[in-house]
Amino acid sequence: MTLLVAAGLRGGYDGRDVVHGVDLEVRERTCTAILGPNGAGKSTLLRLLAGVLPGTGGSVELLGRPLASWRRREIARTLALVPQQVQLAFPLTVREVVEQGRAPHLGPWRPAGPHDHEAVVTALTRVGLAGAGGRPVQRLSGGERQRVLLARALATEARLLLLDEPAAGLDVRHQLAFVETLRELQADGVASVVVLHDWNLALQLADQVLVLRGGSSYASGTPAAVLTETLFRQVFGVEVEIIRPTAGTPVIVARRQA
Repeated sequence: MTLLVAAGLRGGYDGRDVVHGVDLEVRERTCTAILGPNGAGKSTLLRLLAGVLPGTGGSVELLGRPLASWRRREIARTLALVPQQVQLAFPLTVREVVEQGRAPHLGPWRPAGPHDHEAVVTALTRVGLAGAGGRPVQRLSGGERQRVLLARALATEARLLLLDEPAAGLDVRHQLAFVETLRELQADGVASVVVLHDWNLALQLADQVLVLRGGSSYASGTPAAVLTETLFRQVFGVEVEIIRPTAGTPVIVARRQA
């Protein structure tokens, strides 16, 4: 089932387009990795897909309906955006931040119930913070805060996750746990669109990749078809060696500037 379709999507800031005519289709149970050098428009594209940033051209459809026809609360129940950086200025605990993920399901006449509490506990457990609910967020490391933000998105129980550099700041063990979490979510029918700088993480996670250069789509398709030595030379300006074992995931090794 197709969850989201972007066609000719354009948008940016202060009257200047940063993203130029990008097409993307996201199906359930899949992971799409968005790759590209700094300034390629990756984060802007996520904001356009989420409707946080209004587009200047093209279209986005969520579950077959124009995104513009959805109410914000409806979008928030279906699609969860985890930005790269979030300022958590208020003195909140980990649990209080994660509970914010249930807000789209609540209202003045709908207080939190048993399922809401269960969703929060499940989200904390999935990111390895089951025993940290009472800790102040301000005292956490950058990697721990990133896991809290991921848990907040998971607590929403959205069908589509838009994640901007979710593995940034995570140590190797928690990167592996992140990969496992996304795979578990895919098995449950959830799809994800993930902005990454780690090419090897993209090889582990992605069913399809979209490579941006200068705000435009340079290439898209399966990782094996798209991530070639030529692409890295032309888009990232580096010479790489792609080690392809007889079994398992290939490994990309950067050798030198092109």
